[in-house]
Parts: sequence; structure tokens; C-alpha cells
Amino acid sequence: MKKNIGVTALGTTVGSIKNQIYATETEQSNKLKGRINHSVCHWVFNPMSLDELCIASKEMGIQSVEILAVDTFPTLQKHNLVCGMVSGIGQGWGIEKAWNKIENHEGLTKFYHYLIDETAKAGFKNIICFSGNRDASINDQQGLENCAIGLKKLMPYAEKNGINIMIELLNSKVDHPNYMCDHTEWAVELCKKVDSPNFKIVYDIYHAQIMDGDIIATIKKYHPYFGHYHTGGVPGRHEIDASQELNYPAIMEAIVETGYQGFVAQEFIPKREDKIASLKQGVMLCDV
Repeated sequence: MKKNIGVTALGTTVGSIKNQIYATETEQSNKLKGRINHSVCHWVFNPMSLDELCIASKEMGIQSVEILAVDTFPTLQKHNLVCGMVSGIGQGWGIEKAWNKIENHEGLTKFYHYLIDETAKAGFKNIICFSGNRDASINDQQGLENCAIGLKKLMPYAEKNGINIMIELLNSKVDHPNYMCDHTEWAVELCKKVDSPNFKIVYDIYHAQIMDGDIIATIKKYHPYFGHYHTGGVPGRHEIDASQELNYPAIMEAIVETGYQGFVAQEFIPKREDKIASLKQGVMLCDV
């Protein structure tokens, strides 16, 4: 009987050790390396609630949930998360109607002063902005000049409050017809004209691949102008795994090599049923 007890105890001990080793290996495989600061955009996970996404994000080591209005800040703070990029959409302003037309500047300036105040009060740092769309009344060069006029007037207030304003590069080929800031060079030229250390580009890799390609070379060339990164699979804007054409681990290595310290936000639209599993996969692929 004593022998049987010893064998049983030994078996239990071996089983426990195996479980502990497995748990440790799993924990280590899921542990983030700390070279990339991870964020996620809430809108691509709709209809998942912000609370649900915050809980899942916290568990996998994501530090930020973003592209959110100021009324969501208490929810983020409840979960001890930050908003890596505050939404610049509201009060009639958005992607299509923005800084490329002079008649929009007065209203936009008032709205962005409000965003700057609330973002600074919350302790967050970044607010997104947009160029607006092309139409028959305005060409790209005039739109560039108009954006620079309005944003140069705004930036002293942003600088005073320690806030960064960042214009997003979007594609006009698939998702946002006629959007003006659809090429990297246009956005870089705007940064040069605005001439503020607090004005940079949201380099959305999905959009940039559709319009310009050459992602890694572009990051190496223009990274001083890039203040934030978004991901997404091409084609389709779905999971960033082997089902699409971009090599995200290589792209992330290129970003790390530039010395970048900001956030990389997952902005792919999950097509799988288990959206959180897709998010975790994306984070791990980018965690180089």
C-alpha cells in the first residue's frame, strides 16, 4: 500500500511539474518584449463594447485603446489604459470635411481647442486630424497651402498644452474616394510647411501600401515625420497574418530600428469569429 501511495504521489508530482512547465512556457510565449508599445482601435471591433475590449486588451498587455471621443476617457481610466490617439471627428468635422478649405478653419479651430483642453486634462498626448476631400473647387497644392495656414495657427495652442496633432494618411483608391492626404510625400510636405515639433503623420500601413507601397524604405526615409502607426492587412483590411501581402514582423523591425517610442495600433477589421484571438495574433506578430 505504501508503494502504491508513493507511485501515485510521484505521478501527481510529475503531472504538476509538467503543468507548471507548460504554464510557464505559455506565459513566456505570450509575454510582450517591450520594444513595441501596443494600441488597438475600438471601432474595428464593433459591436464589442469598449469595456470588453479594454478588459481583453489589458490581459494581453496592450496599453492603449484609441480613436475615441473624449466622453470615453473615464472608461479608459477605469481600466488604467490610455488613449494613444484621440478622435478628431465630431461637431460636423471629419475625414471629408476638414483643414483643406479655409471656410472650415474657424469651426475646426474651436473644436480642436476643445479637444486639446480635454486631452491634456486627461493626461493623453495625441489628437488625429484630416485633410478633407478634393473637389472641383480645389486642387492638391491649394489644399496643402490651406491646411498649412489653419494648422500653423492651431499648433502654438497644442504646443503650449503638450499635445501632438497628427494628420492621417488614408487611401483614396478603395476606402476614401477623393481624400486629399493620400500620399506620403503630400503629408511630409505639409509637416514641413506647418513646421512644428508637435505636428506629425499617422502612418497607416494599410492605406500606405495601397497608395504608395515600398513600406520599409518609406519608414526609413521619412520616420522623423511619423508620430504614430496603424496596421491592417492588404488586401481587405483584415487580419495581418499570412493571408495578406505585408510582412508585419519585418515592418516592425524597421520601425524599432528608427528609435520610435510611440504606439503601434492594430486597426484591422477581424473577419474571424473569435475577434480577440485575431487581436492577440496581431499583437504577437508585431511584438518583435
